[in-house]
Amino acid sequence: MVPNKRILVVDDEATIVDVVRAYLEKDGYAVFTAGDGRTALALVAKVAPAMVILDLMLPDLGGEDVCHRLRRESDIPILMLTAKDSEEDRVRGLGIGADDYLTKPFSPRELVARVRAILRRVHSDSEPQLDRLSFNGRELVIDLPRHEVHRHGHAVNLTASEFKLLVALARHPGRVYSRFELINKVQGYDFEGYERTVDAHVKNLRQKLEDDARHPTFILTVYGSGYKFSGAPDA
Repeated sequence: MVPNKRILVVDDEATIVDVVRAYLEKDGYAVFTAGDGRTALALVAKVAPAMVILDLMLPDLGGEDVCHRLRRESDIPILMLTAKDSEEDRVRGLGIGADDYLTKPFSPRELVARVRAILRRVHSDSEPQLDRLSFNGRELVIDLPRHEVHRHGHAVNLTASEFKLLVALARHPGRVYSRFELINKVQGYDFEGYERTVDAHVKNLRQKLEDDARHPTFILTVYGSGYKFSGAPDA
């Protein structure tokens, strides 16, 4: 069995489990299930799934506690599946380490699409990465080990969150990222009002990196979708 096709579904509602299992298996995944938190933790250790789909409302050990314990031991992707649908609940779920958050009732097709997207991102992030990213004839240089950025040879002072956001975009020039995807890549923000936080960081980056922040050349807005990095990678 291919390890990256194993999905653990944790929910105490049999109907939900059956629907999720059916759609995931149709898409080629091997599905394991648990009806409570302690069984879920034991299965993670036993079968090493590529991802966990986790309900928050569980008997014996709540989903938030399960998420906390998993995060202490691994970076396994976690998709929270829950009836809690307020913005505060979503922010808290992301803040404790979830990679995505889907509320009940939900579309099984959307759930499968989110699983695919998260696993694609994890696979992309696990690929070997360069220590240095350089663009536009070394106009912009990002030194990853040193957490340093230089523009025209001059150091640019970025916050930790700004640096992480810039690197997330610059690793894949031309790729459009939604605000939600960027939140997943740049854990560690103050998640309150998370989409506005991404916009604020982009604004700050433009002011520090661009000659004219009103007409950016590096970080572009893709209206209705998110942001992309447009620098030309140096050979």
